[in-house]
Amino acid sequence: MRVLGLETSCDETGVALYDSEQGLLADALFSQIDLHRGYGGVVPELASRDHLKRLLPLIRQVLDKAKTSPADLHGIAYTAGPGLVGALLVGASCGKALAMAWGIPALGVHHMEGHLLAPMLEAAPPSFPCIALLVSGGHTQLVRIDAIGRYQLLGESLDDAAGEAFDKTAKLLGLNYPGGPEIARLALRGNLGRFVFPRPMTDRPGLDMSFSGLKTFTLNTWQNCVSAGDNSEQTRCDIALAFQQAVVETLAIKCQRALQQSGLKHLLIAGGVSANAALRERLAAMLQKTGGQVFYARPEFCTDNGAMIAYAGCQRLLAGQREDLKINVRARWPLAELPALEAEHG
Repeated sequence: MRVLGLETSCDETGVALYDSEQGLLADALFSQIDLHRGYGGVVPELASRDHLKRLLPLIRQVLDKAKTSPADLHGIAYTAGPGLVGALLVGASCGKALAMAWGIPALGVHHMEGHLLAPMLEAAPPSFPCIALLVSGGHTQLVRIDAIGRYQLLGESLDDAAGEAFDKTAKLLGLNYPGGPEIARLALRGNLGRFVFPRPMTDRPGLDMSFSGLKTFTLNTWQNCVSAGDNSEQTRCDIALAFQQAVVETLAIKCQRALQQSGLKHLLIAGGVSANAALRERLAAMLQKTGGQVFYARPEFCTDNGAMIAYAGCQRLLAGQREDLKINVRARWPLAELPALEAEHG
């Protein structure tokens, strides 16, 4: 089965073509970072308008690259949520219209399921069951995966997602958007141990997390330094390192706890923050000690992309899932509401 995937949930327009036998055939991505950077974050209306501008040219580019015509397609998968409603409607409307014109089914895909399944695009994919850390700008969750569509939420952030905390902390320090890469860049030049930030909610049982307090701690630390006459670049680097360490260590502690409680040894990490090198190194070292293994997607498939949507949609279309022509998108959509697949497919 050959499926076209469309991703328009936020500020990146992604298109990809996935074949159930040949794998990923082609993909293309346009990021709106430069468009939104001047505003310090994503402007929903601008995001929607840019998706309208980019989507059809990217579809043509992907089909041409794969030397594929619409007659060769068996389905279209588009992101139906969660995300910005206006942006989601662009992809959903395009997907439904093309599916009707080409006489093939279109299926709405859960954005976070796409992230969870992105590591399946790699040469050595994880096997189920496993524990997944879903960590992005909008979500930070620990999920048990028993099969595609069979997800159990074990814990989540009670306030800010880790990626959101990275972005907001970067803004407090006067850094550019998006904040995650900026914090990571400065942290490389930070002095270890100058500042020590708390590891929130690690001193109590359970798998829930909280990151909003780290923003306040960062703000107070920075303001104290400025009040003392120190607003140097090195101080920014030292604070960035302390903040990143706190987030990484908190996530590692919660992942280790989830693995111990479940008795599982395989950990999958997905979402934009999973591209963070410090997080990958910390989790890999943790799993090496216990004889486990960590899996993640290549960096370009950690952030939003069409390949993960094409893959997830292909699995559900192969299992016989279908929907009518009505356009339904959801700004919020709990992962637990997804139906399990009736059949397993690779």
